[in-house]
Amino acid sequence: MSDRFSHLWPPQNPEIQQALASTFQDGDWGRYHGKQTAQLEQALTERFQQPFVHLVCSGTIGIELALRGLGVAAGDEVILAAYDFPGNFRCIEAVGARPVLADINPHSWSLDVASFGNAISSSTKAVIVSSLHGGLAEIQQIVEIARRHEVLVIEDICQTPGAQMLDRSLGTWGDVAVLSFGGSKLLSAGRGGAVLCGQESIWQRINVFKDRGNDTFALSQLQAAVLNPQLNTLDQLNEIRMQAAQQIIAETQGISGLSGLSHAAHSRPVFYKIAWLVNDCQQRASLLAEAYELGLPLFEGFRGFVKRSARRCGKPVALPHSELAAEATILLHHPVLLAEPSEIEMVCEQLVSLFKKWCS
Repeated sequence: MSDRFSHLWPPQNPEIQQALASTFQDGDWGRYHGKQTAQLEQALTERFQQPFVHLVCSGTIGIELALRGLGVAAGDEVILAAYDFPGNFRCIEAVGARPVLADINPHSWSLDVASFGNAISSSTKAVIVSSLHGGLAEIQQIVEIARRHEVLVIEDICQTPGAQMLDRSLGTWGDVAVLSFGGSKLLSAGRGGAVLCGQESIWQRINVFKDRGNDTFALSQLQAAVLNPQLNTLDQLNEIRMQAAQQIIAETQGISGLSGLSHAAHSRPVFYKIAWLVNDCQQRASLLAEAYELGLPLFEGFRGFVKRSARRCGKPVALPHSELAAEATILLHHPVLLAEPSEIEMVCEQLVSLFKKWCS
């Protein structure tokens, strides 16, 4: 059975259609650099208070370019959560550095502050901080620890554009921030991404790597055309998603055998996914199979890196929460959060029924 919420994403609004038509009519679609990319670059620099931006072909290449811009190279160590998007691990390998795993906070599915601090060594050059599944990393504390140890910080905000911590946007705390504009993301162009930074030297190192007679990893004018209207409505849609997510989280809270997100009072999350852990991992497949029959967009989480060999990565700290997350995470995809209130209530009822059946 198909996902009954697929019509809600990607957005089908007139502003996107108008931007595409305008880009076709004025010929901007066939240019390497044009009005649409210039507008997007300006909007991103203003929103994230970062003077330098590279528009790129994916969030994954954005992470690799961020590492290169920071000068990460062979012999360096880069810390990341042992439960994270697999592309981040591969990007560290791509620049010749060694991934080093730290654990996640089980309430946010994001890098744990204490575990990060304990994973730092004399070879640590950088850390990738991903905020995942509606959870937010404690970025202020992570940055404070990183600064004390002269560790550079990459903020992976691919799932959290518009999120805030202490009334400050994620993406403005570290040395570099990376956005994704992939097909399922909250800002979507089918593909694409952006790298934002505050230092011209970082921007220039990325530029040198990208320049191979042209801009090798570029974002097209057509992609920028569909992103500019979405950036204008991001906060509005994030608010709608947050209201629906809070209702779903509240109505599924306290079910035996199930645990979910919790947020600090000083944070403002956004929801690309909503995450839960099921205590009985053996029942996860059955739960997801029934959800599929109902047309609910429920999926497994990432596999994580805990089982990867010592040849490929360092494991200086215990990783129990990452191991559990890889085995027991279930995720609700964000399009459902844009549904009408009556449909959200039905989703809540179906989720509660599913969770009580398979988790209790």
